[in-house]
Amino acid sequence: MSVEGRTRVRFLLAFWLFVLSGVSFLDRTNISIAGIQISKEYGLGNQRLGWIFSAFLIGYALFQIPAGWLAARYGPRRVITIGVLWWGVATALTALLPAGVSHAVMLLILMRFGLGVGEAVMYPAANQFVAQWIPQQERGFINGLIFAGVGAGSGLTPPLLAWLIAHHGWRSAFWFSAAVGVVAGAIWWWISRDTPEEHPRVSARELREIRDSANAVAVSADTSAKGKIAWRAILGRRDLFALMAGYFTFGYVAWIFFSWFFVYMAQVRGFDLKASARFTMLPFLSMTVCCLAGGALSDRLTRSYGVRVGRCWLAAVALLMTAGFLVLGSQVHSPQLAGVILAGGAGALYLSQSSFWSASVDIAGRNSGVFSSMVNMGGQLGGAVTASLTPWVAQRFGWGTSFGISAGLAVVGALCWMTVHPERTLVD
Repeated sequence: MSVEGRTRVRFLLAFWLFVLSGVSFLDRTNISIAGIQISKEYGLGNQRLGWIFSAFLIGYALFQIPAGWLAARYGPRRVITIGVLWWGVATALTALLPAGVSHAVMLLILMRFGLGVGEAVMYPAANQFVAQWIPQQERGFINGLIFAGVGAGSGLTPPLLAWLIAHHGWRSAFWFSAAVGVVAGAIWWWISRDTPEEHPRVSARELREIRDSANAVAVSADTSAKGKIAWRAILGRRDLFALMAGYFTFGYVAWIFFSWFFVYMAQVRGFDLKASARFTMLPFLSMTVCCLAGGALSDRLTRSYGVRVGRCWLAAVALLMTAGFLVLGSQVHSPQLAGVILAGGAGALYLSQSSFWSASVDIAGRNSGVFSSMVNMGGQLGGAVTASLTPWVAQRFGWGTSFGISAGLAVVGALCWMTVHPERTLVD
């Protein structure tokens, strides 16, 4: 039963999705911080380490559509809770892998693939939450908040993980990640509900604020349609494939930072473990700040100039800025300046992050879990390609070429946004 007065339950739940987003990226990027030690212990080398990085992203990408369907069918509360527990188990299994085990590469590939399968539910389910809980005029900021967890989880933890690895070995970083995930998942189950109507702490006033949005009303109007997906309408959207292609380019650029930036700063720019961890924080802190700023700016531009300017034009300009930062940062001679400029590129990239997910909700409404899972699949395929291709290109042509390819793809992503029309919904 709703209580009287003013409540802000939706912001509490969105904040906890920010926390869970941070945990998910802690679990997926801890291997890049521990990568040098893992490579030495099992005799991997950068190329096979890249295969292990890619295995996560392949599992993540392949299970995006099932994850979107599960989120629509069973709701974000249950799906995210089970997913987080899955991540914890997969992360703990990696820590249990003994030294000297035969077929270590294959076992690590299987474990990271399994982690990717479990983490596939996170953002489709979060977008299903946004569709049910968040009015259109707040979606940019809320998506920015959720995805700011990407930068926080990836950026605030490298010094801690580096300290754990230096004092207790690389496995301690994985045990820490697993424990944090289990606690965060339990809290999500306790505080969340699938819809505002089900939550005992949502006031009548807050419920009106949520449902006053015409799009939100459309999302909740037909409760009998829960789990029924408008496949023909979704697949008939040409801008779905533009968003998938644009997010492919986004994922390609992002995963250079998630997979290889720590290694790049250590092996190419000459930093030791401690200094590499500090400089590795910069791109992810930049992502956190710019993700929040991009979400807020998207909402402001949408209110003033319409959803196409607020989502599409903002994302296109951000991706063009990203390309410029990547080219410049890879060419400067000063290692410290290179780290700062490349961090600017990561931040510019994440100015566009909220647009991908907010546009998916704007277009798809109650089908946003599945629609956004398809978009996200494109991003993770881009990440899988860069995780393996980047060290190959760098070895043969240099790291400048690796960053140049990323810059070119960012320009392609900007062009893709010019064909997206979030003002035209599936209902239309």
